[in-house]
Amino acid sequence: MSAAVAAAAAAANSGSRCNSANSSSSGNENSLLSRQIAVTQPLQPPSRYESQKRRDWNTFGQYLRNHRPPLALNRCSGANVLEFLRYLDQFGKTKVHTQMCPFFGHPHPPAPCPCPLRQAWGSLDALIGRLRAAFEENGGPPETNPFGARAVRLYLREVRDAQAKARGIAYEKKKRKRPQQHQESSSSTDLNSTQPNGGLVMVDSSDHGRPSMIPLSVLN
Repeated sequence: MSAAVAAAAAAANSGSRCNSANSSSSGNENSLLSRQIAVTQPLQPPSRYESQKRRDWNTFGQYLRNHRPPLALNRCSGANVLEFLRYLDQFGKTKVHTQMCPFFGHPHPPAPCPCPLRQAWGSLDALIGRLRAAFEENGGPPETNPFGARAVRLYLREVRDAQAKARGIAYEKKKRKRPQQHQESSSSTDLNSTQPNGGLVMVDSSDHGRPSMIPLSVLN
């Protein structure tokens, strides 16, 4: 009787070791297969927006480090953001006519003039949007986001209005696109729709440029 019990126990132990070995082998094969799949599937490159946002964020960080005295990100305020935007004007490519210029309010000046080049309002507005998102993605609290400060919004509005007058550009906000409605009747079916939304219309910047070293890649 004891011999039969011992034989049964030995058989059970042998079966357990086989099952364990099979499970280990299967687990190793699955792990190897997962690694092979990960290697054969290349990582998707970041989108153009994400790449530009990263460059903008690095550029702003460099600006803070080069500031005299250097500024820490957690001590940055809306006033520092305004300084950064004014600093970018020296690399602008958009002709903004002064009130003394004969081409003030002329959308297509027939001749060159000595008016200064500035950053276009649309470029600054897009830049602030990317930096505002990058600030929160890098751990900054939304309630203290300097790129969303009221002073920054007012500054962008002033730049938009001033450039619209100086360059003779009308910023018109179009109506939003509404869902099409089908009205059925016994005689006919009428389809009503509205004009599509185009947002804010912005005329391209002037091609007049000036030779300078532009160490920034934040704007076009």
